Amino acid sequence: MSDQPRTFQPLDPLLHAELRLAVVSLLISVGEAEFPYIKEKTGATAGNLSVQIDKLSAAGYIEVEKTFKGKKPCTRCRITPTGLKAFEAYVDALKTYLEVK
Repeated sequence: MSDQPRTFQPLDPLLHAELRLAVVSLLISVGEAEFPYIKEKTGATAGNLSVQIDKLSAAGYIEVEKTFKGKKPCTRCRITPTGLKAFEAYVDALKTYLEVK
């Protein structure tokens, strides 16, 4: 064991929230998804999910496209390069807490 103190990297507070982390993780795995799919997979309420998607979109982590399917609104989300980079940095920072090399 080293005598050197561990250096913890700061965790991105935007991604450290459980639902936002789940949304980003999901979008990384599927590329893009419609709102009902994200809602189903995360188990979130529509209102809470909408707020968290807005926060991720404002940060540039995801892109949100709002269209219509017939007369029904359709919200589609996709991960951005910025979001992917932020997620990778988050995982790297988390490893400093777990001492994973």
